[in-house]
Amino acid sequence: MDTYKVIKLAAEKLKTLPGHEFDLLTISKPISSDAALNLAKVISKLSPLVGNLIEFNITEFLNAQNEFQKFGKWKRQDPGFPDTIFEGKITPIPGFEIKTWFPLATEITARFKDSQNYFQDDNIYVVLLPWLPSNLIYGKPYILDLCIVSSKSIAETRDSHYHNPPDYLVLEPEDTQKRTKNLQQTNTNGYKWQGNNSQFKAAQEIVKSWGNEGKYYQPTREYQQLLRQLINLFPYRLDTNFAKVDRIVHPEIESFKEKILQTDIKGISIRQWAKLLSSKNTEKIKLTLQEKLFITDT
Repeated sequence: MDTYKVIKLAAEKLKTLPGHEFDLLTISKPISSDAALNLAKVISKLSPLVGNLIEFNITEFLNAQNEFQKFGKWKRQDPGFPDTIFEGKITPIPGFEIKTWFPLATEITARFKDSQNYFQDDNIYVVLLPWLPSNLIYGKPYILDLCIVSSKSIAETRDSHYHNPPDYLVLEPEDTQKRTKNLQQTNTNGYKWQGNNSQFKAAQEIVKSWGNEGKYYQPTREYQQLLRQLINLFPYRLDTNFAKVDRIVHPEIESFKEKILQTDIKGISIRQWAKLLSSKNTEKIKLTLQEKLFITDT
């Protein structure tokens, strides 16, 4: 068995998870419509906790599959990237980065900042797992569906999407391979232009001097030196929203996101639920929760 057979087999096993309830915690049914309203407003705060528990359980799930046992073992990395790797005699080492998503929130808040250079062997894949409580706002967390995408393709799509010098720069991390593992850097960062009009025209002339090759993003040291010339000469600000999975505009992820938001829950799409629960129309929220989740006021 080689790296890509491990990834393919693991992906096949993971694709059996949609609809699976995780016995991690149970959120009690609200005792009134007011309690349901309050719960609906704060349920998303559980996402980081549930996400970590799901990550742990994914590793345990993969290790329970007999097909892997004679070749190695799945190991969770916390902290570390990716979340789980296959330790054994197989190289390059296969791995999965788990990104959970609570689709009643406004967007997929997970970020993906790792450099293209980290994925030359295309041996790490992202698993996007949307989850909800079994009764929308209460019950046990369950997996709605999943999407498995090459990390390499996500990184390439991200960089091409943001790259727009001199207005926007995507910068690779410095070479930190000689540092201890906990001090090594693998994350790219985005920088947004902050200069005035005359400065921008001067920056445009510099970019024009790069020729046609300068139009396309490259993670190479030579091209990064060109970008750093701009950031050293002109004012930029670090973009704190850079690399949010929801804003990368990866075709496969966008298609999957739309599929999830159209999913029917209790006769209402998830997109409509999200819009309703984030609104200020408390009476409509309470009435809808009463009707759809059979919550009664005593």
